[in-house]
Amino acid sequence: MPVFKTPFNGYSVRFSPFYENQLAVATAQNFGILGNGRVHILQVNPNGPISELAAFDTADGIYDVCWSEAHDSLVIAASGDGSVKLYDLSLPPTNNPIRSFKEHTREVHSVDYNMVRKDSFLSASWDDTVKLWTVDRNASVRTFKEHAYCVYSAAWNPRHADIFASASGDCTTRIWDVREPGSTMILPAHEFEILTCDWNKYDDCIIATASVDKSIKVWDVRNYRVPIAVLNGHGYAVRKVRFSPHRASAMVSCSYDMTVCMWDYMVEDALIGRYDHHTEFAVGVDMSVLVEGLLASTGWDELVYVWQHGMDPRAA
Repeated sequence: MPVFKTPFNGYSVRFSPFYENQLAVATAQNFGILGNGRVHILQVNPNGPISELAAFDTADGIYDVCWSEAHDSLVIAASGDGSVKLYDLSLPPTNNPIRSFKEHTREVHSVDYNMVRKDSFLSASWDDTVKLWTVDRNASVRTFKEHAYCVYSAAWNPRHADIFASASGDCTTRIWDVREPGSTMILPAHEFEILTCDWNKYDDCIIATASVDKSIKVWDVRNYRVPIAVLNGHGYAVRKVRFSPHRASAMVSCSYDMTVCMWDYMVEDALIGRYDHHTEFAVGVDMSVLVEGLLASTGWDELVYVWQHGMDPRAA
């Protein structure tokens, strides 16, 4: 399956919700510690290599990307300088970014676009806050400040336009309703930093969290005293988890153990696939919403892989 070499270390990969052969990749120089960044827009060619449609250079590392759910040419990027940048692929690189939102006081680690209302997005930052933005406003709509440490991830609920979750280094995941003054639920989900969270695409009360403790936990927010599943199998911190858009109980994860794992949390032997194609930390993974079983991953080995579940990502 296709592979693409990036000049910098990979941090995040997202499939386009509009075109099955397009994906965006966030990269950062020197493992994101110091240096430049680049947003790559890639095209997966059937039976051929991955080609680059566009690339946008930045003065700081890019830690995450997401696509607009309303405009097929808009991509949002999370930057190490605390800014959130908006790119329009229909314009030349010299005209981009078309907007740079600068309010966070530390690195922005995660961005996520609202799938229901399609007019707003979230940014999560190491300044312990989450901010809500709309594309057409220069200032954020609201800042959510309750976490006591870095917020590594924020994810919209796929069914409810006003509800999102945030995962933090303070060992909690919080559920928020943007209509309410504060968080509506606090999940003390792990005893170590929580690096990622994602909602089930078929049951709007099911959420997964993953942590430095090497585990993934699945929770039902209607009764969150104990997780409904605990998934063990990674050897180091789990960096990202994503529920499948096609199978209700399936999810994919990537880890500092350099592997990408596929899980079915409803069966006893939950680990249903393990891919060890990366040679450095695997930090970005996604599942295509348009092509069932199509996966993409990126890592600090400066490689982007796209492959079909069940196949070898390295097989040409």
